[in-house]
Amino acid sequence: MNAAATAAALARCAEAVCRRYLPHGRRQGRYWVAGDLDGASGRSLYVRLDGPGAPGKWTDAATGEHGDLLDIIRHRSGAPTLRAALAEARAFLALPAAPGPLRREGRDTCASARRLWRQCRAIGGTHAERYLRARGLAHCRFAALRFHPALRYREHDGAGSLPALVAAVTGDDGAVAGVQRTWLDPLAPVKANLHVPRKALGRIHGHAVRFGTPGDTLLAGEGIETVLSLIAAVPEITAAAALSAGSLGAFAPPPGIRRLIVARDNDGEGARAAERLARRCARAGVAAVTVVPYGGDFNDDLLALGPAGIAARLSPLLRGVPAAAEEKGLRVCESAWPGERA
Repeated sequence: MNAAATAAALARCAEAVCRRYLPHGRRQGRYWVAGDLDGASGRSLYVRLDGPGAPGKWTDAATGEHGDLLDIIRHRSGAPTLRAALAEARAFLALPAAPGPLRREGRDTCASARRLWRQCRAIGGTHAERYLRARGLAHCRFAALRFHPALRYREHDGAGSLPALVAAVTGDDGAVAGVQRTWLDPLAPVKANLHVPRKALGRIHGHAVRFGTPGDTLLAGEGIETVLSLIAAVPEITAAAALSAGSLGAFAPPPGIRRLIVARDNDGEGARAAERLARRCARAGVAAVTVVPYGGDFNDDLLALGPAGIAARLSPLLRGVPAAAEEKGLRVCESAWPGERA
């Protein structure tokens, strides 16, 4: 069964799929209604269960997102690829596992990521550190970042080996679930001239690259460079890089976190991800504030303003004072600190 056939099979048992993957929703007429793709209670997301219209199709009125039941299964299971989502759907439908790569996908990618991680070495003094320093990221010797001197890559027109920055993606338990690989030009501190110089391996969605041990405050951002830019400005912060807007939207604050600073990129996808994360924080009783860079991301701001310029604006947030941050010029687009304005 291909993706279309699997989605059709899921649509024939749409209510059972919703009860499994959106358990806090409820049936309302011809629809299953829920709060969002993360399965919260509410009425923003609705899934058609019966005709007229195509059963299994869903829309989130708050974000404009839409899709089919296979999309819901992929999101809720954290499947890193379509193949892994199809494997999850087949298991739900009680179909036999597909042969070849489809059967191996979910099992082997995390193990492959851990094997690769063990083959890498500390970042200090390597070409990966020179790459990060060239982007203004002097504070980058973290345990979550390593270097591989000759990492294999494959593209449509060939394969080879290049030096690479490798980042460990972990869950709350600290176990490596995946890695992000950034291939580098061997002669200059820039990304390699590949069609896709950055790829993930393993389970990434909802996890993060973590920098430091959090206390009660954590900064969460999209990319590694974004998060390291903020650490360059305020080295004492603890942070996590979700690696993409979608993964940032699915990120869950670790236990014990009372305040979350969400550093999103300056685009529509980043805005939607930050809104989803802010809603999750509200349900979990975690105070959250979202900050937006002046440029495309905070690395643009770091290169334009320098660490001191960002530090002057970010430091008030670490003391829980969004209003003071706005007075210093930081674009604070959403505040939910206790006792502060809405």
